[in-house]
Amino acid sequence: MIFDATDRKLLHLLQKDSKQTTKALALQLNLSVTAVYERIKKLEQSGIIKQYVALVDKGKVEKDFVAFCHVKLVQHSQDYVVRFEREVAQLDEVLECYHLSGDYDYLLKVLVKDMKAFRVFMVEKLTKINHIGSTHSMFMINEVKYTTAISV
Repeated sequence: MIFDATDRKLLHLLQKDSKQTTKALALQLNLSVTAVYERIKKLEQSGIIKQYVALVDKGKVEKDFVAFCHVKLVQHSQDYVVRFEREVAQLDEVLECYHLSGDYDYLLKVLVKDMKAFRVFMVEKLTKINHIGSTHSMFMINEVKYTTAISV
């Protein structure tokens, strides 16, 4: 697939507001509506655009307590890793999970209502996953920067 400057600008515009009409995008890109539509389809079919989502205001849905949990497994066998990843992927409170190098094996971004809900999450869900050796949690004080846009 040929990926040019127009595709980059189109991705930038879509990441700012994916609900823009192809007509509005066409005006900004100095292209025809058909050309914009075809470029979007090409980006979708190639997998560059994976999906479209609505970004929800955490505070307005009473889920604005953000915690980052480091998790260390008791052992690094393939079986333990696969099981942990499968189980943590099922937890609705976990927005993101990264397998890391360093002192801890995983970093989880957890979103819940408040500290009480976080305790329930830790006691009743996360620490019930087998093979967790230890956890270390940190809590967000202020969100300085948040974006889902990838600079292309």
